[in-house]
Amino acid sequence: MLDTALQKQKLSVRLTVKATIAIFLAVLAVALPQLTHTIGGAQAGAIYMPMYMPALLAGLLLGPLWGLGVGIASPLVSYAFTALALNAAMPALERLPYMIIEVGIFGLVPGLFCKRAQKSPLVAFPAVLAAQASGRLAYVVYNLIAGKTASYVFNSVATSFTGLWLQAAIVPVIAILLFAVLKHEQKSE
Repeated sequence: MLDTALQKQKLSVRLTVKATIAIFLAVLAVALPQLTHTIGGAQAGAIYMPMYMPALLAGLLLGPLWGLGVGIASPLVSYAFTALALNAAMPALERLPYMIIEVGIFGLVPGLFCKRAQKSPLVAFPAVLAAQASGRLAYVVYNLIAGKTASYVFNSVATSFTGLWLQAAIVPVIAILLFAVLKHEQKSE
C-alpha cells in the first residue's frame, strides 16, 4: 500500500518517506517504554512489552528489512539514550542481546506478510501472531542457552501475555486503519 502510494515518486523520495516513518517508529519504541514505566512501574514493561508494538507496525507498513531495522535499532537507541540522558539504562545491559534479537524478529516477521496484508488487511492479524510466536520462541531459546532456568523463562513469557494480547488486538487494527487511509488517498489522486 505504502509502496503503491509512493511508486510514482523518485527512489530518493520513497526512501526518505520510509526512513522518516522508520525513525518515527523507533522513537516511539523508545518513548513508549518510558511512559509505560512511569505510569505502571518497573514491572509494566515486562507485562505490556511496549517497545515491541512499533516494531510490529514497522514490519506491517514498511516490509521485512525496515521492520528488522526498527526492531534492532529500538533497544539499542533506548539503551544509549537512557544510559546517557537518564543515567539509568533501559533495557539493562544484561537484557539488551535478547531484546535486539526478539524485537528484531517482531519487526521482521510481519514484514514478510506486508504485501499480502496491504492487499488483504485482515492478514495483519496472523502476521502479528506469527511475529509474537517467533519472537517469544527466540526469547525462550536465547535465555535457556544463556543459562536461565526454565521456570524463570516460562514465568517471564507468562507475564507478557497481557501485552501480547493487547498487541494482537491493537496493532492489526492500527495497520488496517492506515491501509484504509492510504487506499483512500490513492483513490482521490
